[in-house]
Amino acid sequence: MKILVAIAFILILASLGSALYHMMRQKNKADPRMARSLGMRVGFSILLFLCILLANYLGYIHPTGIR
Repeated sequence: MKILVAIAFILILASLGSALYHMMRQKNKADPRMARSLGMRVGFSILLFLCILLANYLGYIHPTGIR
């Protein structure tokens, strides 16, 4: 589970970097590659959130609360 969370986080950062690259290199304002990269980032973020919820449900992680 830890590996899946780490991979999802790396994919989020990679797609954000890809969107930045396409934004800086685009000649016209309507570049679909940047929008696709940002859409993938949203998908990876949802995947990461679901993995954290699943890990909590299965007992791999435990909430500690604020003391």
